[in-house]
Amino acid sequence: MTEPLIPHLTSELGLTPDEKTALASLEPRLGRAYIVQRLRREAEYETLALRERTYLFNREHWLSNPALIRSGLRLLGLHERARRNALAIEVRRHEVQLPHLPGAFDGFVLLHLADLHFGMNEHFVDTLIRRIEPLRYDLCVLTGDYRALTYGPYRTALEGLERLRAAIKGPAYAVLGNHDTIRMVPAMERMGYRLLLNEATRVARDGEAIYFAGVDDGNFYRMDNIDKAARDIPPGAVSILLSHTPETYHRAADATFDLMLCGHTHGGQICLPGGIPIRTEAASPRRFVRGSWRYGRMIGYTSTGAGTSIVDARLNCPPEVTLHRLRRSPAPLRRSTLQ
Repeated sequence: MTEPLIPHLTSELGLTPDEKTALASLEPRLGRAYIVQRLRREAEYETLALRERTYLFNREHWLSNPALIRSGLRLLGLHERARRNALAIEVRRHEVQLPHLPGAFDGFVLLHLADLHFGMNEHFVDTLIRRIEPLRYDLCVLTGDYRALTYGPYRTALEGLERLRAAIKGPAYAVLGNHDTIRMVPAMERMGYRLLLNEATRVARDGEAIYFAGVDDGNFYRMDNIDKAARDIPPGAVSILLSHTPETYHRAADATFDLMLCGHTHGGQICLPGGIPIRTEAASPRRFVRGSWRYGRMIGYTSTGAGTSIVDARLNCPPEVTLHRLRRSPAPLRRSTLQ
């Protein structure tokens, strides 16, 4: 019997004995190559990120420097207002019309949480839980970014996720974002989250079913595999893809997903009046930055996220949790060929 996860690689990648044991439990499901590749890319990114922090004249460093952003907001007299805005989480409602939705799922509601970034604000977890407690929904989906930073410790993120899971009613499906490490997966699954890492699952109701699939991060780590995620979904079945970033939109549409739910962009987070984002963090059309959109026959929705990144501040871009209600719409009438 071979050792689950090659010993010298786990030493090289800095795994603790507990992390090694926990990740080994995922190997039969995800495969050794996938786990090791994800760990390698995380380590490579962390080394690069730490090096870039020393480049004082790096343009990206200045654009994402928390102290500079806060100073700019203070100079404009907007810092305190922007911080209050960051905790003013709105509930958005989005109706999704699907002609071939099984009747048992007509009215089925998904609670969509994105970009939580636990640790950015000490009041965030309490605020988020209070916001979702009165909501009614059938299932919760989370589209990644649970850690405040893109590397480093993740205990705070797990603590926030544990408190949140106790407040979530019913099943919860999740994917990883570019701020997350695969080392979080075993602990999240023990809490009751079902991580979909280039995988799909069947959700049944009254003898009918729809499918949820999830892909790993397609932004930093390029670990998304939509073909693998869609492989076991029957042709013609209603399918919903969870992706951290909207950047996977074209491949998701090619794989005939009906609905794609994502986040990552924060809607811009700090925007000009009218909600015009200064930067979007995603290599996708700007119309995909926030809210509902469509690509071909696929419906998409990009959440502005409930949390904040870099600084705990928002301007002209409120944080959100989203309720997606699935509706069975009438099939479109075909134009008669008779004259």
